[in-house]
Amino acid sequence: MTVGSNAPTIIKRKKVIAGGGHHGGAWKVAYADFVTAMMAFFMLMWLLNATTEQQRKGLADYFAPTIPINRVSGGGSGAFGGDNIFTEQTLAQSGTGISQPTIGMDPVQSETDAEAAAAVAAQVAALRDIEAVLMGQGGESMLSDQALRHIITRLTDEGLVIEIYDLPEVTLFVDDTTVPNPVTAEIATIMARMFTTVSNDVAVKGHLSAKSPLQIDNPVWELSTGRAVQMRLMLQSGGLDPMRIVRQSGAGDREPAVRDATAPRNNRIEVILLRSDI
Repeated sequence: MTVGSNAPTIIKRKKVIAGGGHHGGAWKVAYADFVTAMMAFFMLMWLLNATTEQQRKGLADYFAPTIPINRVSGGGSGAFGGDNIFTEQTLAQSGTGISQPTIGMDPVQSETDAEAAAAVAAQVAALRDIEAVLMGQGGESMLSDQALRHIITRLTDEGLVIEIYDLPEVTLFVDDTTVPNPVTAEIATIMARMFTTVSNDVAVKGHLSAKSPLQIDNPVWELSTGRAVQMRLMLQSGGLDPMRIVRQSGAGDREPAVRDATAPRNNRIEVILLRSDI
């Protein structure tokens, strides 16, 4: 620039924006909320998978404002353990544990309730023992491996249900008859022997898969009943007291075990070791 020139001097200043021009930190807050929500979700999923129904109810009651006066729950352990709050020391497991009669409670009734609860527990334990021996839980079963493939068991309010069913390659009875195959006779003999260790009554029920609706003479009722009769006779031949068999019935094809009513799986016999406390 020439000295003495009247031209104006122009100075340029560059504005520097710190942080590279981002729009603030709001995204960080949103991301943190998202991560927290995902963590809570996965923790919830883990709890649902890792806890029992009673424990989940205990957790729900723990966060409920009515837990101090809830008389029917508290399924956790420790201070909130048990089924209800009818005991003095702990929230009772199945209604037992009262050592001293409380005000307003009949001591005779309390003792009766405790005896009834003990009887129920003994019944369930005996049925579970039969189930464990039959299915070989924790040891060898009295049944052959081939016979075990035909059996499933379940403990219900009625008692221990032993379900014996057809396999695609091996049936319980010869064709559409009441003549048992050897595997059926083996199962009946072992069940009769095991049932002598308890005094529970027994019920037998026959089921069949559905036949073609075009079939004029549908034998499902007679055949399901006939197979229940045959199972009863085999149990008696195996040593079961006939007076302990209190019910025998045939359900035809009315109670399929699987969705496909024509599946061979529906051909089955249910032998129920009934609970004596109901």
